[in-house]
Amino acid sequence: MRFRLEVKALIEVLNLINGQFCTTEECLENLNPATSKQTSVIPRSTASDVDAAVIAAKRAFPAWAILSYEERADWLDRIADALEAKSEEIAALESMDTGKPISLARAVDATRSIVNFRFFAEQVRELEVERFEMEDASNHVVMQPVGVAGLITPWNLPLYLLSWKIAPAIAMGNTVVAKPSELTPLTADLLARTLVEIGLPAGVVNIVHGYGHEAGQALTEHPDTRIISFTGGTATGKIVASTAAPMFKKLSLELGGKNSTIVFADADMKKTVAGVARAGLLNQGQVCLCGSRILVESSIYDQFMADLCKHIEAMKLGDPSDESTELGSLVSKEHRSKVESFIQIAKDDGGVICTGGKRPDIEEGAFLEPTVISGLDINSTCSTEEIFGPVIVAHPFDTEEQAVTIANGVEYGLAASVWTTDLEKGRRVSEALDTGMVWVNTWLHRDLRTPFGGTKASGVGREGGRWSLSFYSEAQNICIKQ
Repeated sequence: MRFRLEVKALIEVLNLINGQFCTTEECLENLNPATSKQTSVIPRSTASDVDAAVIAAKRAFPAWAILSYEERADWLDRIADALEAKSEEIAALESMDTGKPISLARAVDATRSIVNFRFFAEQVRELEVERFEMEDASNHVVMQPVGVAGLITPWNLPLYLLSWKIAPAIAMGNTVVAKPSELTPLTADLLARTLVEIGLPAGVVNIVHGYGHEAGQALTEHPDTRIISFTGGTATGKIVASTAAPMFKKLSLELGGKNSTIVFADADMKKTVAGVARAGLLNQGQVCLCGSRILVESSIYDQFMADLCKHIEAMKLGDPSDESTELGSLVSKEHRSKVESFIQIAKDDGGVICTGGKRPDIEEGAFLEPTVISGLDINSTCSTEEIFGPVIVAHPFDTEEQAVTIANGVEYGLAASVWTTDLEKGRRVSEALDTGMVWVNTWLHRDLRTPFGGTKASGVGREGGRWSLSFYSEAQNICIKQ
């Protein structure tokens, strides 16, 4: 099977530093993971490139910081308007860069990238100075910008997560140096060109491309970046933390997850099967929130597994540019090999492949069948470690307490979902879970005002609404004696 999506000419991705586009002496190839064809070349930025970007951001900071909330919010709205005019281009580039279905890139990536800027524009317009009155004095709490923010984002939701960080950072008066993933640079480049087109002041947002251990590390350890916000794997997050923490930088880490989906016997089975499949396989399972551990009450386990596998086998896997495709390719062949190594580990540990587990009949690209595995011990590798691919591991449970114990028995604590028609039980179980977020009878149903983040090895800090605004600012109390 071959796909029709091909690139007619290579795209030249450039760094954006101080409002100017520039490249580097050495460049990297970027491939479409669904076709294995090269789409673009990107800069391989060094510490000197990062330093130039930080210098530009530092110079731009004073003039940007003194703007009012309203003025900065207006800039965010201009960015949103400009991106909205390119919404279909964003979706096409995102699909080509990540291998995800075009329908998903359009509904999620393009939409949320625009919404993020509009949302934080609204949030800063609503900010009010907090006041605390004493008998003889008044206290005023003012949110001051911090300085230069270093933002490092992953490959699974490229512009979605880049905008999720840039928008609140600049809304609060900071300037930015961003390092997108080298695997998915195309929409970051589109954003850079959009910012120049609308005339955003030079140096407010700088974007440098390259490897994480080179450009990302240089950004993290630069003495003039006062904020580091990182989204990615837990192992890399530990390196970021060990670098930034001794320098007393403000630090936000949104890391991995091994999230449980808990299904009780009284759940609405038809809706739950579809919801569980979506939670486990959205974006080919390459979302930190994906419910890759399914815990099913024993009395319905066999029937639920049969229904789930039937539902998954009916999902269309293939050409990401086809509007009817539900599952695309993984982000790279290297990542597919990593995911396949986990499937082999599961087999070696006595796991049963209920469905999937193989490469589909597609000539090129990083495709892998969605896979459901049963029969593993709850403490096995594939049940406790993040796989970040289309692999779901299932376990039965007998009691509410047992389900909670299994769910909490991993090093991660990002998210979970609970499926039951007994809403009191749903609330009770949710509160017993050691995770930052829980959904009941739904998954990834997001109100952007609520806190986003996890516990344990899933990260440090929260994003979203006032939590983002607080992270990208310093609270200054001014006490005025009467």
